[in-house]
Amino acid sequence: MQNDDVIWDVIRHHHCSYMAKIQTGNFCRNPYNVTGICNRSSCPLANSRYATIRDHDGIFYLYMKTIERAHMPNKLWERVKLPKNYMKALEIIDKHLEYWPKLLVHKIKQRLTKMTQYRIRMVKLSKKVREKIMTVPRKEVKRESRREEKALRAAQIENVIEKELLERLNKGVYPDICNYDEEIFNKLLDKNKEEEQEEEEEEEAEVEYVEGDYELEEEEELEEDIEDMGDFLKANNFDDIEGDEDDLEEQPAKKKAYVSYPLKQDDGTEKVRRKGKKVVVEVERDEDMGNRQHNAM
Repeated sequence: MQNDDVIWDVIRHHHCSYMAKIQTGNFCRNPYNVTGICNRSSCPLANSRYATIRDHDGIFYLYMKTIERAHMPNKLWERVKLPKNYMKALEIIDKHLEYWPKLLVHKIKQRLTKMTQYRIRMVKLSKKVREKIMTVPRKEVKRESRREEKALRAAQIENVIEKELLERLNKGVYPDICNYDEEIFNKLLDKNKEEEQEEEEEEEAEVEYVEGDYELEEEEELEEDIEDMGDFLKANNFDDIEGDEDDLEEQPAKKKAYVSYPLKQDDGTEKVRRKGKKVVVEVERDEDMGNRQHNAM
């Protein structure tokens, strides 16, 4: 035989696993409680005739308990599905709880109203795009970032792309004018300048000993003068002086060396005049040569 007063006395003054005591009052964590407050009229354990409403995946059910099924725990609660329409759900509650206490029926309708309101809000929020707050594993993020940096350094993507573009440019893949990045263009120019400077530094200055050009020029002028003189003598048929001409060819060219003599200046000091070596060719002509030439004419 079940006695509600005895059950309530034990729950209230001794121990109840569903009771939650806080500063504002005592609350009940039992899912079948209508109001969620721990009191005599709202306790589902201390009332043999009880009713409530529960939600299963957005569908509301009316639960009813009677004293006739107290000996069958597996069939203790009778469940009735309520429609989504609020007015029709109220009609079903009035139909099944026609002879139940009015206070309990009023509490059940209040619970239905509250649950209908939060179901409408849930539908609206589900349609909105909201930010989902998630925890970020910092260790994994740092580890992945380090791996990415190492992979980029090992791959050297920029250098590979730069070499590939230069090879294509040299092969003539891009015949038209291309717009290159200014920084990359300046970088290539600086690199070429550095290579040229390195090549110049590598080439060491070689010391060579070369004969002066002025001596060669003087010898050439001497040979030209001798040839001109010979042509002149042949043109005038000077047969008698061929021997003299041969003597001139056999004799080496005479060189006169000029010696620097001191020159007196106005202030009494002597200035030394220096001249370089100069080659002079002397050709002697006798008086008989002039007479012969006159007779020939």
